[in-house]
Amino acid sequence: MTTTLPGDLTAGTYTIDPTHSLATFSVRHAGISKVRGTLAITSGTIAVGETVETSTVTAELDAASVNTGDTNRDEHLRGADFWDAANKPTWTFTSTAVTADGADFAIAGDLTVNGVTRPVTLATEFTGTATDPFGNPRAGFEASTTISRKDFDLTWNAALEAGGVLVGDKITIALDLSAIKQA
Repeated sequence: MTTTLPGDLTAGTYTIDPTHSLATFSVRHAGISKVRGTLAITSGTIAVGETVETSTVTAELDAASVNTGDTNRDEHLRGADFWDAANKPTWTFTSTAVTADGADFAIAGDLTVNGVTRPVTLATEFTGTATDPFGNPRAGFEASTTISRKDFDLTWNAALEAGGVLVGDKITIALDLSAIKQA
């Protein structure tokens, strides 16, 4: 079954605009609250096909750009206990299949974090199109997935005196994307 494109989304190549796009993440801390942070999206392409199923997505994120609002924590995340950003500086996503239900998409693909690649599915919403003040046609998308950090060899942790561990296993990753259609 092929699915037509939603709304006013048209076929073509869209380049993710890093200055208007952002990746966020959250993870349970000490079992009671969540730590949230951001990562810069450095590049990406959304190739919208004539049908949803012929579309593809690629994206790169800068592991060293992590910002949780705490300099010490950010340095720890960049270090060898977590992302080893000096040696594994890029997170990547490459789609393997795209399906749709109206304006909602499921984008399956390969996510590489910490040098480890695993399949994930991004629940994605097409948020519309607009022409910016410079005449660039843009399309917007929001996407999210939840991963197990252990699946990506992110196993550092600390036991808590009252039981449990400092860092939860499940990480929610969310993307807010603005992409410019190429001529």
